[in-house]
Amino acid sequence: MQGFAGKVAVVTGAGSGIGRALAVELARAGAQLAISDVDTEGLAQTEQRLTALGVRVKADRLDVTEREVFIGYADEVKDHFGKVNQIYNNAGIAFSGDVEVSEFKDIERVMDVDFWGVVNGTKAFLPHLIASGDGHVINISSLFGLLSMPGQAAYNAAKFAVRGFTEALHQEMAIAKHPVKVTTVHPGGIKTAIARNATTVEGVDHAAMADFFDRRLASTSAEEAARVILDGVSKNRARVLIGNDARALDLLVRLTGSRYQRLFSFVIPRFGPR
Repeated sequence: MQGFAGKVAVVTGAGSGIGRALAVELARAGAQLAISDVDTEGLAQTEQRLTALGVRVKADRLDVTEREVFIGYADEVKDHFGKVNQIYNNAGIAFSGDVEVSEFKDIERVMDVDFWGVVNGTKAFLPHLIASGDGHVINISSLFGLLSMPGQAAYNAAKFAVRGFTEALHQEMAIAKHPVKVTTVHPGGIKTAIARNATTVEGVDHAAMADFFDRRLASTSAEEAARVILDGVSKNRARVLIGNDARALDLLVRLTGSRYQRLFSFVIPRFGPR
């Protein structure tokens, strides 16, 4: 990967999955890393891998929903490294449940982490990215930020919101002529623990859902996802799709418009776990 040497990159949710893979790939490309997660054990493992690669790393426990803490953390990272060039707002959680039976608190939790966590990270670091003269915001949405699925209303809402927020930011940075690039990332099925760590409403077979995702839907490794993301960042792409599933379903939505909803309403109850 070219263009990352000497950059200071911030990665949230770096304790596992895409976040860890991003941190490792960035380190191999010569970047300095500020990594965070609520999972301190996983974060320590990531830190060990980065230290073994000989890069400068700052590792901190961070709950992305705690706004004031996040703002203070951004200042700490800037003071520690002297600058901040990139932030990868990657931390996220998953939840499955139909709207009719989902609790308000379950939907709010997903929005707090998956959407407001992205907003908090973007707002906290944006002044430092502008000041760097070479900033980049990379926000992780999802395939589910391109299309909706039954049972995923909360996750869809958060990831659609990330997409809208980030695309608006992209335009604002261009209009203001700020030296900050902006990228929205839409991963398809990635081989991570997100399905196994997801929560569900009562009555949903969580183990069956996770098994179905791992066996049938997760087709791209976290390492490959990280490489695709960084390739898109290096080429200043506004949108990055990861996986053949993401590309195919994005095309389906473009071709069918809202009619894809009728198709999914027929297919998913027959072939997917509910």
